[in-house]
Order: sequence, then C-alpha cells, then structure tokens
Amino acid sequence: MLTNINRRTFIAGFAALAGLGLTACGSDAASGSGEAVGDLLAQIRDRGEMIFATEGTWSPWTFHNEAGELTGFDIEVARAIASELGVEASFAEGEWDGLLAGVDSGRYDTMANGVSVTDEREEKYDFTEPYAFNNIVVIVRGDNDEIASLEDLEGKTTANTLASSYAALAESYGATCTGVDDFNATIELLDAGRIDATLNDEVVFNDYMAQHPDANLKVAAMAPEPTHIAYPLRREEATESLREAMNEAIDALRADGTLAQISNTYFGMDITAA
Repeated sequence: MLTNINRRTFIAGFAALAGLGLTACGSDAASGSGEAVGDLLAQIRDRGEMIFATEGTWSPWTFHNEAGELTGFDIEVARAIASELGVEASFAEGEWDGLLAGVDSGRYDTMANGVSVTDEREEKYDFTEPYAFNNIVVIVRGDNDEIASLEDLEGKTTANTLASSYAALAESYGATCTGVDDFNATIELLDAGRIDATLNDEVVFNDYMAQHPDANLKVAAMAPEPTHIAYPLRREEATESLREAMNEAIDALRADGTLAQISNTYFGMDITAA
C-alpha cells in the first residue's frame, strides 16, 4: 500500500472524528460556509494533500484490511490521482448520507466512494469523467422466487442508504426503501427476512459471497445499463481547474494500465473501461 505510519495515524484521526460526528481537514481548506476562496487545485497543492470523503465500510471499494489499514479500489485510485496531482491523499471517513454534505460545505475536496452519476446529482455537482462503470443488481434471499426483475420490486420492501442511487432506483420501481448505515446492515435485514431485497453493486455482491460462501443470497435481476462512477465537485469556478487536472490524471492512469490493475486487484475484473 502507498502508506506509512504517519499517514495511518492521520487517517485514524479522521476516522475517530467521523465517529464522533465531527470532521477534520487541512487548515487551508474552504470554510464551512461552502464558499471556496480562490482556486481549489492551488489550495490543494499549497497544503500538499487532497481530502477525499469515504465510508471505509464498503468492501471492496473502501474498507479496512486485517491490519486496520484503509484500502480498497476507491482508496487506491484516489491515492494514484493525488499522486498525479503532486500531492498526497487524505481520507475522512463517515456514513454515506453525510459525505456529500461535507463536499457541499467545503470540508472535503471530493468523495471517493463509488459515486454514481445521476441526473439529479448532475444538477448540483460538476463530475469528473468516469473512472469506473458499474452494474447494479437486485439481491434477494436464495429462497425468494417472487422477484426476478426490477419490475417485481413494485410493492416490495428494500433497504439502502437513503441518499444512494440504489435507493432511488428501487423506489423508481415502486419499492419502499428503509434507510440503513451501510451494506452490512442491509444484509442483516435481508437475512432476517425483514426486507424483500436490496440493491447494490455486482462486484460488492461477489466480494461478499467470496467471504461468506454459505450465505443464502442470490442475484435476482440486473439494471439494464451500467452506472458511471466519477468524482463529484462543487459546482463553482474554484473547482474548474481541479476537475480538468483530475480528468487528465484519470486519462493518464487509464492509458498506462493503472486503473485496470487496481480494478483487477480488488474486483478480479476490469470495470474501468466502458
């Protein structure tokens, strides 16, 4: 991993603050008012680090390994992008529903957590170009024969973090979605029979089943089109140069095979090409 003791200590400090409902950032970060001062890319380079918001509980995208170190596809891609920009990556961990709010307020520079590009989000954020393409699947208990398509979610109950694209997709097909903190909480509800289904990434389901081969779960359906995964930035003049620099970094990392290598390491397949 591209890390050291000081970096792990810094990350741990972020995680501790997130657990208390607090947030940390570099002293040169934008104020809590959300009003950026000057050029964000210049600020990032001045402070020598780029602050990414992430959950840290969503394997294999962002999680803690057996040594307690933060890692995952999104974490390593973020580190590679920060390196292309000439800075280090720092991570502030918290629950999904508060992460985009932290980007809004200027506490974080962006969010590295498999953020899907949706029409609703594009009205609010300037996204980079996609760095991954993801299939959303409907997950049910192995003995559930009532759900075989997205249309079968009509009148059913699901669970996801409420601000996620998974919840929005389920509700668009008529499901009633219960809010949870993370994927593990969703699986607990599903396993207990308290919900009918949940939506998540195909690669997350595959990872979970690899770790829990006896789990009574299956994929019942898949969304017809893959979602585009990109970095959300505040929609303001101060982020324009950062977005351009991040796009150049994504292009370079795709061209030299870095994105594909990281994807294969964590997913066992390349999801970085359209």
